[in-house]
Amino acid sequence: MIRRMPTHCGDETCSSCVVAGDYIFLAHHGGGQDKEDIIYQMRHTFEGMKKTLASVNATLDDMVQINLYLRDISDFRVAADVFLEYFKNGAPARMTTTTEFVGKTCLCQMDGIAYKKCSN
Repeated sequence: MIRRMPTHCGDETCSSCVVAGDYIFLAHHGGGQDKEDIIYQMRHTFEGMKKTLASVNATLDDMVQINLYLRDISDFRVAADVFLEYFKNGAPARMTTTTEFVGKTCLCQMDGIAYKKCSN
């Protein structure tokens, strides 16, 4: 069974996540662009991911892989340290890259994959 969850970013061409069997594929998440601070934006991004995961009865502890996209690679160490606030039981696998974003104040975005055994 495949279940597509409503958009989280106002773009009807992008589900917030797609549940396919026991896997949850999260679309890009970002947040906090009202402040150009990488720690602030990372925390807002994680909070958005938590909300999306909760909508399908999952948590950040169910994440197995995250892609972290940064505008500036010099933010890597500080951004990576924020993971320690959200993953107390070990972090998921992570890939980090840099990119330019459509929004000029966007410093980071994340997407990823969670695994949650279905009770069906």
